[in-house]
Amino acid sequence: MATATAQKTNPGRFFEDYRFGEVIAHAVPRTLSGGERALYHALYPSRFALASSDEFARKCGLRAAPMDDLITFHTVFGKTVPEISLNAVANLGYAEGHFRTPVYPGDTLRSESEVIGLKQNSSGTSGVVWVRTTGRNQTNDVVIDYVRWVMVRKRDPEAPAPETVVPDLAQVVDPSELALPLGLEFNAYPFAQAGEPHRWGDYEIGERIDHVDGVTIEEAEHMMATRLWQNTAKVHFDATFRPDGKRLIYGGHVISMARALSFNGLANAQMIVGLNAGAHANPCFSGDTVKAWSEVLDKAETAAPGVGAIRLRLVATKGGAPFRLRGEDGKYLPEVLLDLDYWALMPL
Repeated sequence: MATATAQKTNPGRFFEDYRFGEVIAHAVPRTLSGGERALYHALYPSRFALASSDEFARKCGLRAAPMDDLITFHTVFGKTVPEISLNAVANLGYAEGHFRTPVYPGDTLRSESEVIGLKQNSSGTSGVVWVRTTGRNQTNDVVIDYVRWVMVRKRDPEAPAPETVVPDLAQVVDPSELALPLGLEFNAYPFAQAGEPHRWGDYEIGERIDHVDGVTIEEAEHMMATRLWQNTAKVHFDATFRPDGKRLIYGGHVISMARALSFNGLANAQMIVGLNAGAHANPCFSGDTVKAWSEVLDKAETAAPGVGAIRLRLVATKGGAPFRLRGEDGKYLPEVLLDLDYWALMPL
């Protein structure tokens, strides 16, 4: 006689499954190695010297070259997908991000998220979930924390909506709250090895930089990258999951591509330390050619010797002239893929 078996697979959470204030511990801690660094540099044209050379990093007061900051972001983010965005319609934005402790090969990262906001959409078929995600290393040091919000499908459109809670988020991380890596100093900064001579003082607020280069997104590469971070979101792999039959490019893939392209003009913006805001303005698909431009939004001095903080808007596009962001209606132009506002560290 046949017997019923309990479902052992994970269908992912739907909007009605979240509860305000709950803390979700994410599975599968990840030990990083030089392999992730090498594959990251193969997937993206990243050439920032501090994350490439142990000798360069030691001249800047660090014990060795840290992993690229976005490797930390992607690894921590990927852990959250099965519980936060497996059934997502779209990842909508970021805020209050702090890169607190450099990550080195051999470190083991894990993640947890707290639900800090919920709001059902007017259609009743989906809702927005806000979470604050924290990534820690093997000694329990926080390496990164950030807020993101994501639109998630409902399992049952008739299910009652949770009480609406929309978090009040800071528009900008205060530069006084930026975490500076222990020992970092740029007084003996080797500009020739970095690739460009431009210092913090050479950039003016309001200045815009066209990063010139472009990279066409390939289907296999974006799926390889997304698998690298153990991101299991269905929209990135399953061509039957969307009505148009297309695999959606992971937004973090666009972030890393644009950040790598920004080397041309911002080679000395060596470390990301704050994430002020971010929006994936329009979807990206295989065959799109990503280009990037930046705008200097603010500057601040820091307590680290020879180190300044620069606030940058990084915009990724899939065509069109640089420096165009929104139309007359205030909405993002259709060619804009990413609008990211972040703090980086640069030699004075």
